[in-house]
Amino acid sequence: MNQSDEYNRRTIEEFRANGGKVEGHTHLLLLTHTGARSGKRRTTPMGYTPDGDRLIVIASNFGAPTHPNWYRNLLAHPDVTVEVGTETFAATGVVIQGQERDRLWTKAVELHPYLVPQQAQTPRQLPVIALSRRKD
Repeated sequence: MNQSDEYNRRTIEEFRANGGKVEGHTHLLLLTHTGARSGKRRTTPMGYTPDGDRLIVIASNFGAPTHPNWYRNLLAHPDVTVEVGTETFAATGVVIQGQERDRLWTKAVELHPYLVPQQAQTPRQLPVIALSRRKD
């Protein structure tokens, strides 16, 4: 298990053991997505920004030149499961474009200023994704 996998494992454990709270983090959710190629379910902890009924996440990958795996998985399988606080629900992820993307990016940066240097270190535009509760 690499260092990132171990960090995620510990964060997920702490999140679930403490009703969605993880020391040193606010606005943290767990996103369970389906592997684009493997079909395996995977869970990734990430920061979010509330926007009405939606939760906004940014595919920053810490400013790496490539998109994170969870983002590629979400593009292939947009139906996901979200854990936030003590609540778990089915959601659909949609990549936001244009003026709405700009508005949500600005809102996300206000809550998560670390996104600015992450965007600065990569030539790709960091994708903005809205997670909306499914009405199934």
